[in-house]
Amino acid sequence: MKLIETYRGVVYPGQLDHMGHMNVQWYVAKFDEATWHLTAAVGITTQYMREHNRGMAAVEQITRYRLEVMSGDLLVVKSRVIETSDKTIRFRHEMYNAESMQEVANTQIVGVHIDRKIRKSCPLPQSVIEKCAELFDL
Repeated sequence: MKLIETYRGVVYPGQLDHMGHMNVQWYVAKFDEATWHLTAAVGITTQYMREHNRGMAAVEQITRYRLEVMSGDLLVVKSRVIETSDKTIRFRHEMYNAESMQEVANTQIVGVHIDRKIRKSCPLPQSVIEKCAELFDL
């Protein structure tokens, strides 16, 4: 299973909830940042989206929380594409404590390629499908 690093950061005190660990909204935010790096790695860059009026929309997300994350913890997210179809990419992010390399959470997401003008799904470019296959041995 080939993974690429898509995020590296720290947990700040303001990201904690009333129980003293990172609130779920911050897991989602950090996974979202990882998503932009993953999509850029396969060719869906900011420039591509602007020039072609395209985008990606998440339509499904399943997250599993494994270990608590506290203020000051260093995090790293590694990601992989699981599969592509004509209009979608299914991918997985794995979040680790960067010091211990213990997995603290993971999420699986389905993203749909969209035409931002008409707000409907549209086919992924063949180059993106090929890059996913090349980068992740699909």
